[in-house]
Amino acid sequence: MLVLAVDTATPAVTAALAEVGDDGLRGVAERRTIDPRAHGELLAPQIRAVLQDAGRSPADLGAIVAGLGPGPFTGLRVGLATAAAMAQVLGIPAYGICSLDGLGRAAGPGRVLVATDARRREVYYAVYQDGVRITDPAVAKPAEMSDISVQRAVGEGALKYDFGVPIDDRVLYPSGEALIALAVDKIRAGAPADALTPLYLRRPDAVASTERKHVLQ
Repeated sequence: MLVLAVDTATPAVTAALAEVGDDGLRGVAERRTIDPRAHGELLAPQIRAVLQDAGRSPADLGAIVAGLGPGPFTGLRVGLATAAAMAQVLGIPAYGICSLDGLGRAAGPGRVLVATDARRREVYYAVYQDGVRITDPAVAKPAEMSDISVQRAVGEGALKYDFGVPIDDRVLYPSGEALIALAVDKIRAGAPADALTPLYLRRPDAVASTERKHVLQ
């Protein structure tokens, strides 16, 4: 089965394809562009590009996997809305995976901090042991995380701030193939679609004003 993964929880706009079968998972194509202000403009072209790279069409897809965040409100909703709309139109299930888990899986063995940039001088983070998350996703200022004991760190948040541990700068953004791998049991079982509920962890940067405005006549 051909599966599409999308993630817009970080400055990276990612689309990837993988073939999922009873004997394993095979990555087919992946595209990533780093631009924190152009998720809406870039995601659809990225999806078209990976399908063209593989010589396939949307009709060939059997499932979609979307990164749920945590991430900034505006960028994150682009990926989730796109995944939900495509799944509905194509009549296929969509599954959600915590975007930090994609980084944690790619980080490999050991006790690892995964940190992505949450803006406001904060990071979204979780701790992983041998690729498995052992703490809930959270948001904090790096200075408030001194009690976290890990062997190394990954993610663009780890690159931006000093956590006093070695940084693996080869793992900065969630891998589409890793997200598909984390959803593979649901995909193979033909499980019902997920609700694709975003992990915001805090209120959006832009909120509607509650202050009444006087009308001048």
